Amino acid sequence: MNEAVIALEDGRIFHGEAFGATGTVVGEICFNTSMTGYQEVLTDPSYRGQIVVMTYPLIGNYGVNPLDTESSQPHVRGFVVGELSPIASNWRSGESLDEYLKRWNICAIQDVDTRSLTKHLRVRGAMRACLTHEMSDPAKAIELAAQSPEMIGSDYVREVTTPIPYDWDPDDKLSRAWTIVKGEKADQNEILENGQAFERLPPVSHRIVAYDYGIKFNILRRLRQHGFRVKVVPATTAASEVLEMEPDGVFLSNGPGDPNALPHIAAELKKLIGRCPIFGICLGHQLLGLAYGGSTFKLKFGHRGGNQPVQDLRSGKVAITSQNHGFAVDGDKLPSNIEVSHINLNDGTVEGLRDHSNPVFSVQYHPEAAPGPHDATYFFDEFAKLIDTSHG
Repeated sequence: MNEAVIALEDGRIFHGEAFGATGTVVGEICFNTSMTGYQEVLTDPSYRGQIVVMTYPLIGNYGVNPLDTESSQPHVRGFVVGELSPIASNWRSGESLDEYLKRWNICAIQDVDTRSLTKHLRVRGAMRACLTHEMSDPAKAIELAAQSPEMIGSDYVREVTTPIPYDWDPDDKLSRAWTIVKGEKADQNEILENGQAFERLPPVSHRIVAYDYGIKFNILRRLRQHGFRVKVVPATTAASEVLEMEPDGVFLSNGPGDPNALPHIAAELKKLIGRCPIFGICLGHQLLGLAYGGSTFKLKFGHRGGNQPVQDLRSGKVAITSQNHGFAVDGDKLPSNIEVSHINLNDGTVEGLRDHSNPVFSVQYHPEAAPGPHDATYFFDEFAKLIDTSHG
């Protein structure tokens, strides 16, 4: 067995078995409570700079396939699991998790008491850590963790945003929803030679611009599935350039790091308010809060997983949501025209905003899920209705 170690900046050490690529990495360590979807977690740009602990005990049992990625590459610094499945069993699987991580040079560790590690992070808070396959002296690993950059003040958006604008899926091939339905509704779906089946896409009804702060593929897929044609632009694109494109609306994506490190982006978003309908999620939601003159703060250990309860304060309804964020908007520091529309029922933090004066709304969580429940998918239709109403 090749030994590996996780050393936390507070001196706590966890031992385990190395897998994936051999090496030493540092980053903020956090946990995700999703029961499935480890491939989507690995490739979510919002995890840039982080070592991710999966709380579900068995990981890797269905392998990795090219259709379920959320970006073109993994973004996690390191990966921590309780038990790595020795078998990858699924007809869609192209390779094992271990092979995938080796190919992308991602360090990982298994046989860790992830329950104990997660409880420690819940009590002490998210912190910096070192995951190493190479160091025999834990004290050196602790020192490396303590010397690594903090998440507060970090700008990882510049590392994950697109360098140039592009049209998402102009041929309508990448956005089709994968399905297992091949019987009665087969005439509504497209079945490929290898047996994969996909739902047909609706016609385009709206053309929008999406800011890429670290956008997930499934957001783009969902937007197209709900009738949007999407032009994706870099995070630093000026508001004037976006308005010149004359979009029906603007979408603000998820992304990594500290929103307070991005005042230049919030300043451009402020210029868009009142000029076109806007829908933001995750980091886009936080940046909207800053654009309105509000503030954000770092959560103790963040919300990451597919089981976060959120209440819509207008209807009283509760949705179980998919989330991945370590910062939140301070609801007490927003102007009077901004309504806090949703709250997290675990800790009362802000999960949604709505502007009473302009066609703008946002949510902290992920309506596109991947992984997670689909309770919040309706927000894409809400965006379409907002556009129709504002242009009506």
